[in-house]
Amino acid sequence: MLKLGVNIDHVATLREARYRGMGHGEPDPVAAALACEAVGAHGITAHLREDRRHIQDRDVWKLREKIKTRLNLEMANVPEIVDIALKLKPDIVCIVPERRQEVTTEGGLDVAASEEALTETRKKMTDAGIETSLFIAPATEQIEAAARTGAEFIELHTGAFAENFYERFSEGRPVSGIRAGDLPELDRLIAGAKHAHKLGLKVNAGHGLNCENLPLLWQVPHLVELNIGHSIVSRAVTVGLSEAVKEMLELMKDYRG
Repeated sequence: MLKLGVNIDHVATLREARYRGMGHGEPDPVAAALACEAVGAHGITAHLREDRRHIQDRDVWKLREKIKTRLNLEMANVPEIVDIALKLKPDIVCIVPERRQEVTTEGGLDVAASEEALTETRKKMTDAGIETSLFIAPATEQIEAAARTGAEFIELHTGAFAENFYERFSEGRPVSGIRAGDLPELDRLIAGAKHAHKLGLKVNAGHGLNCENLPLLWQVPHLVELNIGHSIVSRAVTVGLSEAVKEMLELMKDYRG
């Protein structure tokens, strides 16, 4: 069964727009996480950034205390956040790149260029009983470098796929009419997932995924979990958070791996 990890970062983004630096405020990302769990989400994802632009330290500690499913802490590979993760003990960390000027995480890690540092952090996580995932583009050299670090998971960056989908199908072209080669970024994801599986890596995916582009993603084999945030929070503005999560879970039942 394909699992859904709901990223609650943008619940905190909305809170911080009004209550930045105040230590309280609404909406509460922890309450949002519990609502997602209550309707079947398999895990909760939160990104504790160095700049603390959305999720705050108090949020991750409350999440660790309150949620009953799987806590996935997204983080940069920097000493401060690594130390927090080792104390917090989430079920899994997903190491991502960070740039202060970006709106959200853009692109994947360059694991090949940072293999030694990432391997060292992965070893620390393993010693603490925490699984490690690396957020990467579906490129052969990055997948192979990820395997060499000893990480249990990779998370394939699906942002380029989402943009590729929007460019091809935003004007009403029927998705059912897609042909081989119509969506090069989908082909890259398929090849990347197959290669990662062959190397013994478990494969997650995320970034830019929504109810429109997910049916095409079902062509990607070996997926374990999707981490989806923005589209669920956006949909929740109209239909409510519980209903938005239910819709995504219902759609994910079609995945056959």
